[in-house]
Amino acid sequence: MNYPMIGRGVLRCMLVWLAVLSGAGSGRAQEMTAGVVQSPSGELVVRVSLTARGELRYAVARAGQAVLGESRLGVVRDDADFSSGLRMLEQTKTRKVSDNYELLTAKRRVNEYRANQTIFRVAAKSGERMDVIFQVSNDGVAFRYFFPAANGKKAGEGEKRTITEEVTTFKFSTEARAWLQAMSVAKTGWKETNPSYEEYYQKEIPVGTASPLGAGWVYPALFRTGETWVLLSETGLGRGYAGTRLRSESRDGEYAVGFPDGRERFQGGAVKPESVLPWTTPWRVIVIGDLATVTESMLGVDLADKPKVMTAEVKAEIVPGKAAWSWPLLGDKETNFEVQKRFIDYAAEMTWRYCLIDALWDTQIGYERVKELVDYAATKGVKVLLWYNSGGDWNGAPQTPRDRMLTRESRAEEFARLKAMGVAGMKIDFFGGDGQSQIEYYLDILEEAAPFGFLINFHGCTLPRGWQRTYPHLMTMESIRGLEFITFEQANADQGPTHAAMLPFTRNVFDPMDFTPVVLDRINKIERRTSSAFELALSVLFTSGIQHYAEIPEGMAKAPEYVRAFLRKVPSVWDEVKFVDGYPGKFVVMARQGEGRWYVAGINAEATEKRVELDLSRLKLGRSAKGVLIEDGAEGGNLSFARREVSVKRGEKVEVTIKPNGGFVIVLE
Repeated sequence: MNYPMIGRGVLRCMLVWLAVLSGAGSGRAQEMTAGVVQSPSGELVVRVSLTARGELRYAVARAGQAVLGESRLGVVRDDADFSSGLRMLEQTKTRKVSDNYELLTAKRRVNEYRANQTIFRVAAKSGERMDVIFQVSNDGVAFRYFFPAANGKKAGEGEKRTITEEVTTFKFSTEARAWLQAMSVAKTGWKETNPSYEEYYQKEIPVGTASPLGAGWVYPALFRTGETWVLLSETGLGRGYAGTRLRSESRDGEYAVGFPDGRERFQGGAVKPESVLPWTTPWRVIVIGDLATVTESMLGVDLADKPKVMTAEVKAEIVPGKAAWSWPLLGDKETNFEVQKRFIDYAAEMTWRYCLIDALWDTQIGYERVKELVDYAATKGVKVLLWYNSGGDWNGAPQTPRDRMLTRESRAEEFARLKAMGVAGMKIDFFGGDGQSQIEYYLDILEEAAPFGFLINFHGCTLPRGWQRTYPHLMTMESIRGLEFITFEQANADQGPTHAAMLPFTRNVFDPMDFTPVVLDRINKIERRTSSAFELALSVLFTSGIQHYAEIPEGMAKAPEYVRAFLRKVPSVWDEVKFVDGYPGKFVVMARQGEGRWYVAGINAEATEKRVELDLSRLKLGRSAKGVLIEDGAEGGNLSFARREVSVKRGEKVEVTIKPNGGFVIVLE
């Protein structure tokens, strides 16, 4: 085997690992055969081992301190067991990998990825081969499995293989803490529409805590071990694999990758991964560092599959923007011609690019009159999006139009009709989970919508897992307990502040999130727990290719003109992101740059006033910068704002006092 040269930093890490292993018995340490991969900076080091029982394992250290203990690698395939009895065939020389790309629907427009890659090639007892591909960047570790075609076989030839189990684990210290969202049980919830990634995050729980619903934990999953933060997720999910989660049980802090419930399938299709060879699995992603590293990382997008080829005409249609939307505060009954025309006027007045017409438009407006609305919107410089029910046998949701996305033939017919009407895109709702066949259903829709230039938004759905890079017309996905739940019952409103303060650290780190934020005025029959300035800050803190605002024209009209002006000008494409301060579930301050301005936004999810000193030196503002701060007004209550000018001088901190469940935004020119 060919091992890379080992530097002093790696030797220090190996000493740490030997100390960890010695706790399990000195004999076991002698059974290890080790290879090492480190980040370009040398701070992160991965040690890959093969035990005397032929079990492949890895461990991770940061700056000489253990982050993940000895964790498992491998899968069990129907024709070969890659979990034990393995032989090491080769460790390739470490090579540098790099990528540069631009993405409009992410928190950073221009991105650069640099990593070191090493491949560990093993053989099962049966002789079948598997590669484990490790890539280590300065912000984290990623690995995936690759199964080459059998000797004498061409690509795609041979029998279809099934992975019955993935044995990958992530072993944390028992002293670590976790911030995790439970996976909901398939076929539960309203009209059997679960799972939809719509539970609350459990905050700072001991590792090893079992999932309360018994179906596992969703990605992204956040952990703290010592002074290091770790975010687990997956990306590069394409055809031939299921969306995974962490299993419910995690004995002694060891979390294992789990497959979907057997009911999470599309029209009787596959749930567990199956494919002919060669076969590549999704990336397992481990972001490692401080909270700035986690919140600023693009690792889950860096490793996503590169974009499909699109014509210049289609690319021109892919424009992020803001949208007016009547449904969250007005409901199904107001999906009628007169109200939707008024919301088109509202979008135009706010200079927002889109207006979404939600469920039941087919029966309460009809295709012909929707065409009238599309034509009217065009005169106002507004484009129309339409809602669809994904249909099928996995949910009982009655809202229509339903089932028109189910088959290639029905999609082709509907897409052609919508294109002729001038519709810009679709919001498609109520999907059936993470089984391989359901994942392929999402991809079928995306691939067939692309030639029409349709913008896509999935709701009641799985996590994007970097799809917005592979399919640039995917503007956003829900995959979160969004604002609509606050409109349903007071208990959700009560949890609203802490829930919102979790999302920049978890769900919205990599992928666009259609939370549908911002209610400045009132919600019928609900006492909002967040201030209006808190709500305003969400327009910056939450990122989405199309940001659907929940506030209605009447509420927006009550806001001060400077607040309306802010919501007209807040960018839809962000050039840069910087973490300023915060703690998951308690408070967060982020800075985003767009259209030549820096936007600094913060929220306080606690019941006491929070005084923070903001170090904005990382924004590189020059000697000084002037701007405007919008915060909660002294009188309190809905639509209570205050505005003042601020000046930021180099080396000085900006002091801000955030009211309980309050927020602020600063715009720096």
